[in-house]
Amino acid sequence: MREIAGGVTAARGFWAGAAAAGIKYAGRDDMALIYSQVPCKAAGTFTSNVVKAAPVKWDKKVVEESPFVQAVVINAGIANACTGQEGMDCCQETAEEAAQVFQIPPSAVLVASTGVIGMQLPMERLRAGIHMLKENKGTDESHGTAAAKAIMTTDTVHKEIAVEFQAGGRTVHMGGMCKGSGMIHPNMCTMLGFVTTDVNISKELLEKAVREDVKDTFNMISVDGDTSTNDTLLVLANGMGENPEIVEENEDYQAFAAALNYVNTWLAKKMAGDGEGATALLEVTMKGCASKEQAVKLAKSVVTSSLVKAAMYGHDANWGRILCAMGYSGASFDPEQVDLYFESKAGRLQIIENGVSTGYSEELATRILSEPEITVVADVKQGEATATAWGCDLTYDYVKINGDYRS
Repeated sequence: MREIAGGVTAARGFWAGAAAAGIKYAGRDDMALIYSQVPCKAAGTFTSNVVKAAPVKWDKKVVEESPFVQAVVINAGIANACTGQEGMDCCQETAEEAAQVFQIPPSAVLVASTGVIGMQLPMERLRAGIHMLKENKGTDESHGTAAAKAIMTTDTVHKEIAVEFQAGGRTVHMGGMCKGSGMIHPNMCTMLGFVTTDVNISKELLEKAVREDVKDTFNMISVDGDTSTNDTLLVLANGMGENPEIVEENEDYQAFAAALNYVNTWLAKKMAGDGEGATALLEVTMKGCASKEQAVKLAKSVVTSSLVKAAMYGHDANWGRILCAMGYSGASFDPEQVDLYFESKAGRLQIIENGVSTGYSEELATRILSEPEITVVADVKQGEATATAWGCDLTYDYVKINGDYRS
C-alpha cells in the first residue's frame, strides 16, 4: 500500500464536484457531490446521539435497504437537524431532484448536511445547486479537492487522502475526505466522512470492515466532548478495480481492511488536529493494559479532559491532570504502577515512574509540549492491550468561535 495524490476521485469511476448554492454562505462553494459511474455497495456508521438529523435517518435507511447507491449530495451551512417532518421531506426532495438529474433511482441517493441546527434548508437553492453539481463534476484531483473544501464549516483546512494497494493481483484504490472541527466526539459507529473505493467486495464484508475499523479511528477522536446530531461515515465500493470479489476474510480482505484503517486514521487525526481554535494535535496512547476496553476508557478520558487540554495549550507539564483523568475514567488500575512520557519532535521525556515524578526538566518538558503534535504515553503495567485516542488543546479561540457560531 502506498499513499497517492488525491481524494474521493482517486478510485476508478468516481466523480466529484462542488457548487456555490448560497445555502447559508456567500461567495464560496457550499455543496458537494460524489458520483459513481456504476452502482456501488455501501456501508455506513452514524451518530449514537438520540437527536439524529434528518440526513442520518435517510442515509441509514438507504444503506440498510437500498440494493445499491450511486450518488451523495452534501451541503454545508445548515445541518437539517431538529427540523421535523419538513427536514425529512427535504431529504426526499433532494434525492428525487438528484435522481432526475443523474438518471438514477431516488433510493440510490445519499444526502448529508452540516452546519447550524434547527434551520430549514432553502430547497430552491439546494435544487439549483444539484444542477450546478452536474455541470461542475469531474474525475481529476481538483474536483475531489473542490468537494472537500465545499463541505467545510469552521474547518481551517480541507481534509483528503488517497492510497493504492493490491487485491487479487490488481492495483486498486481508495480515497477519502472528511470535515469536522467542532462538536467532535464521534460515538457512531459536526463530523462527516466519505470514502470511495474501486475494490470489488461483498456488501457483508464491506459492512464488517467499516463497523470494526471505526472503533479504532473516528470513535477515538474528540475535540470538545460533544457528539454531533449529524455524525456520518459513508463508504462506497463500485468494483471497477476488477479484482475477484472479496467474499471471505482472506489476504485481499486484510489488504482492504488495512487500507481502510490507514485512510480513516489519517482523516480522524486531521480532524482532531483541526479542532476549533486548536494549536496542537494531542495523541494519547495507553500501554500495558489488561484489556482493550480498559485501554480505550483510559485514553479517551485523558484526551477529553478540559484541564489536560488547557495544560497542553499552555505547554504546561501538569501531569497530575493526566493521572486524575485516568482515575475518573471508570477503568481500574494501580496509580502507583503508572509510567508517563511526553513525546514530540523536540524529544521524549519520562515524567513519572511508578506514579511519582522523575524530577524531570520543566524546560525540556515545555519545549516538547510546544510542538504542533504532542504524544502522551502511559504504561499501566497490567497486560498487553493498547489503545490510542486523538484530540487537541483547548484555547481561547474555541470559546470565541462557538460563542458566535450562528452569526
